[in-house]
Amino acid sequence: MPQSFPQDSVGIVTPQIIRFEQPLPLACGRQLDSYELIVETYGTLNADASNAVLVCHALSGNHHLAGFHSEQESKPGWWDSAIGPGKPIDTNTFFVIGLNNLGGCHGSTGPQSINPETGKPFGPDFPIMTVPDWVESQARLADHFGIQQWAAVVGGSLGGMQALQWAIDYPQRLRHCLIIAAAPRLSAQNIAFNEVARQAITRDPDFNNGHFYENGNVPKTGLMLARMLGHITYLSDDGMREKFGRELREGKISYDFNPQFEVESYLRYQGERFSTAFDANTYLLMTKALDYFDPAADYGHNLAEAVRNALCKFMVISFTSDWRFSPERSREIVDALVAAEKKVSYAEVDSDHGHDAFLIPNPRYMDIYSAYMKQVASDIPPTGKENN
Repeated sequence: MPQSFPQDSVGIVTPQIIRFEQPLPLACGRQLDSYELIVETYGTLNADASNAVLVCHALSGNHHLAGFHSEQESKPGWWDSAIGPGKPIDTNTFFVIGLNNLGGCHGSTGPQSINPETGKPFGPDFPIMTVPDWVESQARLADHFGIQQWAAVVGGSLGGMQALQWAIDYPQRLRHCLIIAAAPRLSAQNIAFNEVARQAITRDPDFNNGHFYENGNVPKTGLMLARMLGHITYLSDDGMREKFGRELREGKISYDFNPQFEVESYLRYQGERFSTAFDANTYLLMTKALDYFDPAADYGHNLAEAVRNALCKFMVISFTSDWRFSPERSREIVDALVAAEKKVSYAEVDSDHGHDAFLIPNPRYMDIYSAYMKQVASDIPPTGKENN
């Protein structure tokens, strides 16, 4: 590993694409006859495959969790602060898998993929995905690696929802479930935010009803607006005040409609960067999966009944300034788990970083995370430890 990489980095990593030929029935009534998942792995799978950890990504995440794709890459994977030697998910102990979910735009089968029936990109014809659909595809991914039971399934935000769904759908196949900055279902306000973002994209003149690949354009303005709106909700008022205040770029008001405040420039920069890196149809799909997530709906809207058959231990973490998925929403999950007599630990972490706090290495957060993952490590069967 080059000297330029920190000692606790996983270093250079190479994604791999895994193809599945068995049809995947979907909640929407359609199916994928075949599909591909792009994954990255870190650490070594032990002899009985008992040290594996699945990390599920949030709305705009992907398979690149940690490390670097080349020596020239300046920014590591999106959860590099938590994954690596000596980090909370210690790759000296665990074999870690990250994937890009179906419908994504970073290598797994999604709207940009070629539809075998037309020879053109799926675009808006790609089927609507749900969290249970993703979990089913992830279970098949586990089968591919010979993993009968995860040491833990971990996720933040939408990733935390997938972790919870795992505990419900496959109770025998995970020993621990870590749900970070998540909610048992979206509030009406959150659904409203997602709808505004979708409207910004679909009303962009270049969206072309989702078939924008064919004319070589992308709905850049719509994606920028969607990202700017989303980014505001991921931050907190205190965090924005501390980072930007009311600072002016040029030190004085110019009395025009160009960006003058630092926060305006920041949002435009974030929107611009996102619009060149993310697919508009994928954004629509991911937000709909968020909207539809409601595991209690099949159990008389009783979340305690939804988790009744879960067998794993749970860790739930929330952040004080997260108003997108507030601590109150995490406590709903905890209360349901307690009512169902499950083993659950809960921590509410002080942070000014809003919803994005789950991505930021707050010392107390990292301490809690590390302590729980040590418990996960202690629950690896002895035969697995001996062969690690």
